[in-house]
Amino acid sequence: MPILSIVIPAYNEEKMILKAAYTISELLNKEKISAEILFVNDGSEDNTWKEIQRASQEIENVRGISLSRNFGKESAILAGLTHAKGDCCIVMDCDLQHPPETIIEMYRLWKDGYDIVEGFKKSRGKEGKIKTFFAKSFYRLINRVTGFDMSASSDFKLLDRKVVDAYLQLPERKVFFRALTFWLGFKSIGVEYEVQERTEGKTKWSYLSLIKYAITNITSFSTAPMQIITIIGVLFFIFSIVLGVQSLINFFSGRSLEGFTTVILLLLGIGSVLMMSLGIIGYYIAKIYEEVKRRPRYIVSEKTNDKDE
Repeated sequence: MPILSIVIPAYNEEKMILKAAYTISELLNKEKISAEILFVNDGSEDNTWKEIQRASQEIENVRGISLSRNFGKESAILAGLTHAKGDCCIVMDCDLQHPPETIIEMYRLWKDGYDIVEGFKKSRGKEGKIKTFFAKSFYRLINRVTGFDMSASSDFKLLDRKVVDAYLQLPERKVFFRALTFWLGFKSIGVEYEVQERTEGKTKWSYLSLIKYAITNITSFSTAPMQIITIIGVLFFIFSIVLGVQSLINFFSGRSLEGFTTVILLLLGIGSVLMMSLGIIGYYIAKIYEEVKRRPRYIVSEKTNDKDE
């Protein structure tokens, strides 16, 4: 009988571990699905790891790994997929905003022959207007630069073992799980789900962390910001030609040039563009530097007992 692995990254989710473990385990037992539930403690500062250990002792098919520090959700997902033993893997959030009932639908579609089952949001739940605006703006941009429609996508998805193996072979240090599953190809299908309300704890995503997440993922998956620099440079070149022609006409016609204000504005404008351009180039160089160092993407400090061996 095929084994399903459910990978659940967790960061400061002490109140949700047992609830998620029991809810998912009872659902899988009811449907007679052979599965393991793998929690990945991403360097939590609360009692998340103790709760994972407790869950692994109380529930037979639960196990966990703990990272040495907070490496970020992408690295936690990677660690979970690396240690998962199943013939297929589902990645989902610990807060149960990804409805567990959808796991059954995903699993049945996998048995029907699909390699990737994408979870698509019917709506974004009760988000603030500002957060919704930023999220939609990010997805419009990422859709344009990658060519994939990810406007309703999420990290909630099922991957066949061969897809997991292909994902784990990707050599880059900075990965964007949500986009790379589109990039990998394979036979895929989508299922819609309603985002559930969080019952315990609070979201770990601030506006600043979301902006950082967006910038990291756009630059890791696209060179569009570099191309924007080229476009701005061309526009300034055209502007300089027009301004130069105007200056020559004024000179030969004997009219005095109103130079001081124009020069100051041009210097400020060009200087700002140059500094921003250098910043974008520097960011990409920093990413190259991180890739060249080849440091491990995560470090496992501890595992739950014998069941990991």
